[in-house]
Amino acid sequence: MQGEIHHAMTGQRYISPYTDFGFKYIFGSELNKEYLISFLNALFEGRHHFKDVTYQNSEHLDEVVYSRRAIFDVYCTTDQGDHIIVEMQNVDQDYFADRMVYYSTFPIREQAKRGDWDYKLNPVYTIGILNFIFDKQSDDVHHEAKLMNVATKEVFYDKLSFITIELPKFNKKEDELVTLYDKWLFVLRNLSRLMERPAALQERVFTSLFRHAEIDKMQPKARMQYEKSLFDYNDINNSNTKHFREGKEEGAKEKAFEIARKLKAAGVDDAVILATTGLNEDELKSL
Repeated sequence: MQGEIHHAMTGQRYISPYTDFGFKYIFGSELNKEYLISFLNALFEGRHHFKDVTYQNSEHLDEVVYSRRAIFDVYCTTDQGDHIIVEMQNVDQDYFADRMVYYSTFPIREQAKRGDWDYKLNPVYTIGILNFIFDKQSDDVHHEAKLMNVATKEVFYDKLSFITIELPKFNKKEDELVTLYDKWLFVLRNLSRLMERPAALQERVFTSLFRHAEIDKMQPKARMQYEKSLFDYNDINNSNTKHFREGKEEGAKEKAFEIARKLKAAGVDDAVILATTGLNEDELKSL
């Protein structure tokens, strides 16, 4: 009965990684860190191979008088000493790139040592998994930025990387999944829409993940936390959709006024202007 009620509430079999709780439930647990390790190895596609990660405190305070708090979704160090922040970001922000740079300063400063220190740093990666289009000039899903020498176009410092993954651009279907990275992006994009594990996802890590992500198998407390997180996500998503729709409607209205002004200046009959633009008589009189 509990399962029937739950499905009626969410219409899902598996949790949504887009939610704050769902993302951390998959990638932020010491007991299930194999998912994070597999994802990171897939992301770096052979450039790195991590065997283990150690989760770090995800909450940090800035060392200024008016301290600002930064809370990361996932923050870990690898067995190779790399510092990695992974964030799921659902809402576009005017200064999202600034936010990524700001976040990277915490693991950089944490590496400072008391006494004599030669300033040697381990690599820092800030990874943003985005549920929006960040780079509107490119069709690429995956972007990686580093500090560059402007004159030579060569990497100036290779230990600081900013990686963005734009999930709305990832449209591969199950039969198009080739690499492990493809499969992870497919899971992140589609998990909450699926009713069973796709046949293409045969790796052991996905067998375990789909078992772990099944809502009816969650403990009651975790399920309640997920329901709350899902409600918050839907609330934000619906608000953004409403603002987008209102913005489009406002833009269309401004366009209609612009056309009406031109037609009126050209001496076109009011009845024709009303029929052409969709404005009402009061709106036309206000011009």
